[in-house]
Amino acid sequence: MEPVEINAGAWYLRGLRADDRVDDRPALADLGEHRPGYVADCAARWESDQRYSWAVCEPTTGELLAEVTLDPATRVIEVRVRPGQEEAGRTGAEAVGRFAEAML
Repeated sequence: MEPVEINAGAWYLRGLRADDRVDDRPALADLGEHRPGYVADCAARWESDQRYSWAVCEPTTGELLAEVTLDPATRVIEVRVRPGQEEAGRTGAEAVGRFAEAML
């Protein structure tokens, strides 16, 4: 499956990116994620249906505020949030839960 965008009201969720338009790696570093190939690994896991990951973003800037992951086999949802962005993470996790219920 390719990354699915989700509208979560005050935030939107999209696949992680590291390209010439959007680079989530600095924000991921704030979450403690420093592996250079992490974004590419996440894309590969989407493609193989092993794990889905979303950037929970501020809609006007596209800035990553939190990351939500879903294991499609177990439906386990995990959340990592940047400092002060707990509400974005919680809302993102709820939206992913609804996605899992509807699509899996």
